Amino acid sequence: MDLLHNLYTGFTIAVTGQNLLCCTAGVFFGQLIGILPGIGAPTAIALLLPLTFSLNPTSAIIMFAGIYYGVAYGGTVTSVLINVPGESSSVMTCIDGYAMAQKGRAGAALSIAAIGVSVRRNTSVSPSWPSACSRSSAAGRLSRSSYPPLPVS
Repeated sequence: MDLLHNLYTGFTIAVTGQNLLCCTAGVFFGQLIGILPGIGAPTAIALLLPLTFSLNPTSAIIMFAGIYYGVAYGGTVTSVLINVPGESSSVMTCIDGYAMAQKGRAGAALSIAAIGVSVRRNTSVSPSWPSACSRSSAAGRLSRSSYPPLPVS
């Protein structure tokens, strides 16, 4: 029951106007950066980090999630249209997507890729929801002395 309450609280915070606008802006800018071949999500987030300096932390994290999803789809655009993978996870999209684009079905290939990206990213995140509460409370109990010692080089 606690899980459902926490999910409800999270979704009500996420669907506020400012957070939806931040997510939409993150997806847009993520796609712009993701279209550039070889630039993945970590680089895109590092490049777009200054956009979040004036936001509250919740909106900034939501914008980072939007950038992450936008880069995932932006990498498939170059894979389908010019046969150059935008990121390493869209290499296989070059094979089928570019062949579909040569046959005049680029729109269908991009639609399939968009659905595939959202299914892939959501199914990788969803299994962690049930254990998130227990993991976060366990992490909150850690003190500085319980951190493992850092290796000295």
